[in-house]
Amino acid sequence: MESNVSFRVRYIETDAMGIVHHASFLAWLELGRTELLRELGQSYREWEKAGVHLTVGEVHLKYRAPAYFDDLLEIHTTILESGRRRVVFGYRVTREDALLAVGHTIHLVTGGDGKARVLPEEFRRLLGT
Repeated sequence: MESNVSFRVRYIETDAMGIVHHASFLAWLELGRTELLRELGQSYREWEKAGVHLTVGEVHLKYRAPAYFDDLLEIHTTILESGRRRVVFGYRVTREDALLAVGHTIHLVTGGDGKARVLPEEFRRLLGT
């Protein structure tokens, strides 16, 4: 499954040159993955209430082209891998047909205390594993 979320670049997300600051992309990745989970049938808030957290372990992002204030962008998010202890999300950020960034994040399954946990069966089914 792929989730697609459209949004406009806000002025605060740009630098003095009017180009989107690289760190803004991280917030967009989060938008993509939380919407994907919602579309799969359970919000990330519900995961947290159940004591399941997806802690960011790694971020890999390749910037291909700049984005600018007021651009209409889309974040395309998929699950590349999921297992008992980690979930890998894949992303593409686009403007119309132009690819602006591509990457993935690796999330470790933890409890609310930050300690490693095993992803419960009901959540593995939700993710298709």
